Amino acid sequence: MSPAGQILSTAQMRGAEDALIAAGVSVEALMQRAGQGAADWVWRMAGAQRRVTVLCGPGNNGGDGWIIAETLRQRGGQVAVVEAAAPRSAAAQVAKAGFRGAVVEAASGDVLVDCLYGTGLTRGLGESDLALLHGLAARHAYRIALDVPSGISSDTGAAWNDGLPDYHLTIALGAWKPAHGLMPACAAMGAMRLVEIGCAAVEGAGRWIARPEFSAPAPDAHKYRRGMLGVVAGAMSGAAILAATSAQGAGAGYVKLFAHTPVHTPPDLVCAAPDYSDPRLSALLVGPGLGRDAQGFFALAQAVEAGKPLVLDADALHLLTKGMRATIATPHEGELAAMEQIFGSGGEDKITRARALAQASGMVIVAKGPDTVVAAPDGRWALAPRASSWLSTAGTGDVLAGAIASRLASGATPFDAACQGVWLHGEAARITPAPFSAGELVKSIPSAYRACL
Repeated sequence: MSPAGQILSTAQMRGAEDALIAAGVSVEALMQRAGQGAADWVWRMAGAQRRVTVLCGPGNNGGDGWIIAETLRQRGGQVAVVEAAAPRSAAAQVAKAGFRGAVVEAASGDVLVDCLYGTGLTRGLGESDLALLHGLAARHAYRIALDVPSGISSDTGAAWNDGLPDYHLTIALGAWKPAHGLMPACAAMGAMRLVEIGCAAVEGAGRWIARPEFSAPAPDAHKYRRGMLGVVAGAMSGAAILAATSAQGAGAGYVKLFAHTPVHTPPDLVCAAPDYSDPRLSALLVGPGLGRDAQGFFALAQAVEAGKPLVLDADALHLLTKGMRATIATPHEGELAAMEQIFGSGGEDKITRARALAQASGMVIVAKGPDTVVAAPDGRWALAPRASSWLSTAGTGDVLAGAIASRLASGATPFDAACQGVWLHGEAARITPAPFSAGELVKSIPSAYRACL
């Protein structure tokens, strides 16, 4: 994995910086890299015409802020610093000593750069810091956060204080942090940019889910070679049809709806009684519209017993028992909690919870929602970029499940299939005119797929 795409916890980031220092890079040099790189992004927003205020705290985040301010001043920018507290570290003290501009007690202007606290914060802002931040935020039209906004937990995305300001731009330093992809923090971060400082790849780091690379079918391809997916219908066949339609656009060569009773389907979707003995069957999807009664449980048990690569969604996750095994599960928050009860896992934040559940269950977990985490039993994990909030409508989870199952049937590994399906789902939402229904969203899955060719 490229270091540029990795997501590091506070402890991992500290270790990455320690490795650079051990290799001969001074703390002061690292601070210069971070501060000057961040200043480039601030300059793009502010230029020479807009008045910039840099709020500096006592730690190294504040030290970066002093360097940002001096870099902007040398370029001809209008910049002043508000010092919340004197710098504590030697590197931050050196950075402050290098600033030749104005230090003021209060300011108003165009752009506020929040360098009060960074990733090391483990508690809420004190009353004086919070009042200072709120006052400055209210008196500036644009707000930029350095690394993570002050008052945010870098590892969990939780807010240590209520009513924190929102930002137009967040500049990550050295590596991305979990908060950049977790709610509620990421919703208030605006656009996000990364300043690299030379960190090497870190074992156990997460990554962003990126656009996959697909290719056209081989010249001698046929539908079975491209993957045959069975989607099990239940009490509400519409959800299964949505999932199957999504799967048709996400790469599988043959999608069949398995139903015990006749179901009215589109002309290009085959409906038949379940036949799990077909050797051409590459994968199964169970759960969308399944129902939670005895008939639904029987259908789930049959699918599990078939021994095929299996994606579980929706009702199947409520019928699941600890002895059942599947390949991928796609729980939303309520289903995630239910699965944690079954498998005896848990955690403080969404990443920890997804990883623990993946390890306990042996499945790839797609913990979906406004923020989405994909976790594998072997410890790998990934975060989805922020997706459209218009996805908060009934049926979009069925579309996601179908896309993931299609990728699994097409031959992708379970972790890759989950990540690819999540990306296709997010891209389809991006290109579908809002507001949209699940039926409109599913029509954009083929276009999202084409973007990967």
